[in-house]
Amino acid sequence: MYSPVTRITSIRLVLAIAALQNLEVHQMDVKTAFLNGDLEEEIYMEQPEGFSAPGQENKVCKLVKSLYGLKQAPKQWHEKFDNAMKECGFKINECDKCVYVKDTENGYVILCLYVDDMLIIGSNDKIIKSTKDMLNSRFDMKDMGLADVILGIKISRTTNGLTLDQSHYVDKILEKFSKDDTSLARTPIDTSQHLSKNRGEAVSQLEYSRVIGSLMYLMSCTRPDIAYAVSKLSRYTNNPGHDHWKGIVRILRYLRYTRDFGLHYTRYHAVIEGYNDANWISDIKDSKSTSGFVFTLGGATISWKSSKQTVIARSTMESEFIALDKSGEEAEWLRNLLEDIPRWTKHVPAICIHCDSQSAIGRAQSNMYNGKSRHICRRHNTIRQLLSTGVISIDYVKSKDNLADPLTKGLNRELVAKSSRGMGLKPLEK
Repeated sequence: MYSPVTRITSIRLVLAIAALQNLEVHQMDVKTAFLNGDLEEEIYMEQPEGFSAPGQENKVCKLVKSLYGLKQAPKQWHEKFDNAMKECGFKINECDKCVYVKDTENGYVILCLYVDDMLIIGSNDKIIKSTKDMLNSRFDMKDMGLADVILGIKISRTTNGLTLDQSHYVDKILEKFSKDDTSLARTPIDTSQHLSKNRGEAVSQLEYSRVIGSLMYLMSCTRPDIAYAVSKLSRYTNNPGHDHWKGIVRILRYLRYTRDFGLHYTRYHAVIEGYNDANWISDIKDSKSTSGFVFTLGGATISWKSSKQTVIARSTMESEFIALDKSGEEAEWLRNLLEDIPRWTKHVPAICIHCDSQSAIGRAQSNMYNGKSRHICRRHNTIRQLLSTGVISIDYVKSKDNLADPLTKGLNRELVAKSSRGMGLKPLEK
């Protein structure tokens, strides 16, 4: 069993809203969270070593409360917190069960829970204080004041909004895996390098897995610019070779060059926009295409993904259409999440997804089927429904202006710099 956690996308979305509406962002931590859970089962444990009762060493202890190490401890803690929030008038967001909202005449508050860490975003100090008082009355809490670092992500307030960065985490990665290298790279991937499976002995497989794990966390939190490179290199974790290590070194050198980059959320633009792209069979040895999407709000990305498609696309149009289906799925989730945010525009307008394939747009807007398209019938029906219900709209964008382009292929340094700026990924203000 486990404790549900809020999606990192939800945290970025809520922080983008905080930047747009100039809201206060506070942080709290629950002390010994798992000890708060109430047990539903009858559980016994052996007496701890050194604490056994004299003369009763053979007896066992019956647990009254949850304990760290129990399989059900995380679940029971979350259930206890859920009930406490509902009793105090909070509503649970249907799209993310760890996002709680409360709207009153005096203001509104949004709370994101990640096991025992929580962000509290409120429209004024009074409602934030009342939320903190409520939590303090029910749990043993640690008030950390204005949010500074959450899940290894530094939150900084600027004159225009908020920035999220992990420069301190980049330092840790470089110190651990690239201590003696001082070289820099302007792009995260070498476009001339073509990777393939390693047929020989694995080269430092355990170390390779560690680097990939660290890079994946960095990428999934604040660095969409390395998403494609990390996604590609993670496919060779089982048996890495020297070429794959060259790719790792390239990313680390790029991170050294862009150490101070962070996501800059501002007070403009208060509409979610999406960008969608696909790269059809770029490698002759691998018949599957790569999908990528980016969604922006408040001038920076809130959601992104770069992944290899699970089916073989028979044409460029089809690979773009498969990517569009994935983008539509994410757009629907983001829109539904926004529906439950207090004081946000109701009814939430359709999310515009920019696509650089005229043929994929034409296929999405067409009602006609023929023998060549019957195999993508389900995806076509899904996108048609999202279009007809006003969840998404699709617009054409030139490839050079498509922010999802670097999530599907390696680009030159000018395009990497341009797309990073478009995604709100810029150097931090000194």
